[in-house]
Amino acid sequence: MYQQMIFVNLPVNDLDASKKFFTELGYTINPQFSDEKAASVVISDTIVAMLLTKPFYATFTEKEIADATKTSEVLVALSAESREKVDELVDKALASGATPSGHTQDLGFMYGRAFDDLDGHTWEVIWMDPAAVQG
Repeated sequence: MYQQMIFVNLPVNDLDASKKFFTELGYTINPQFSDEKAASVVISDTIVAMLLTKPFYATFTEKEIADATKTSEVLVALSAESREKVDELVDKALASGATPSGHTQDLGFMYGRAFDDLDGHTWEVIWMDPAAVQG
């Protein structure tokens, strides 16, 4: 059965530093789709973050590339299997050079935290009680 995938393309300042950051979070780099201009970060079977050097990213758009440290251009939200896994991933990111973003959200049935990666892109990590989703 076909599963639709998402490829999030993000401009980065230092490809090697960004690759190191995401591998420290536990993700892998797919060498088949990586080179000196881009790195394919496998987040899951259906989610891939494509880290592109800014000159390479610019070949895909005629728009100005946003400085994600100053403006918000995207919020990438990832699910987590538990509250503990939210904390684990965000804490790893912070230990690897990310900065906290926003405030912890604890609504009981939903828990989330966020961080800005090395280039300022915001990643939200969220757990939602499966019973609340069904309800």
